[in-house]
Amino acid sequence: MSEPPEDFDSGSREEREVAAESAGDRSDLLSLMSHTYRGELGRMSSWRTRIDRTTNWAVVLTASLLTWTFSNESRPHYVLLIGLVMLSVFLGIETRRYRMFDVWRSRVRLLEENVFANALDPEGVKQSNWRKLLSEDLREPTIKTPSVEAMSRRLRRLYAPLLTVLIAAWLVRLTVFTSSGNGVVATAAVGAIPGALVIAVVGCFYLAVLALTMRRPPRRAKGELGSTDDAEEWK
Repeated sequence: MSEPPEDFDSGSREEREVAAESAGDRSDLLSLMSHTYRGELGRMSSWRTRIDRTTNWAVVLTASLLTWTFSNESRPHYVLLIGLVMLSVFLGIETRRYRMFDVWRSRVRLLEENVFANALDPEGVKQSNWRKLLSEDLREPTIKTPSVEAMSRRLRRLYAPLLTVLIAAWLVRLTVFTSSGNGVVATAAVGAIPGALVIAVVGCFYLAVLALTMRRPPRRAKGELGSTDDAEEWK
């Protein structure tokens, strides 16, 4: 390893702010942006992998519970309710991971929109203050997507269909495999918990899931691929 020059002073103001010189040099700045883009893209890909891992767990859990529950008439129906709880836990984990993923994705999209897109087709940048925005976000990283929006998006993408399948399977289990002489409400009981209360809780839970799934607030998640309606909503 080469030794630093004798006149090198790591504590001097000039050396501390050596990167500031690139702000006025076009080639240095573009080189720095390309390295920044690769770094942020790597972070984004890492968090995308974490989200996919949780998604795989949720799909495998749902398939396993359905297979096990309907493999024998004596299987208890409340195992499917335990599956609802587990999917809700996965949804919470994935919501948090999605919000972290969006931190890196927003930076990647900022560079793509204002640097690379303009280099390919110079029609002007989307945000004239993109350098200031990126600088502020690097200095003070912030989570940009609210928890409710992140959860709503994950429900629409995956968890609402999985929860619907489990609840539908639970209802089939109560109706098709009901013991003779017992009604659906009586069969829905779990231990000392009355069946009416169990059905009411599941119904309220599903209504909350539908409300979050159908929620369409102004979009804050930046850069996610979506339909034409999503794109217009973002504008």
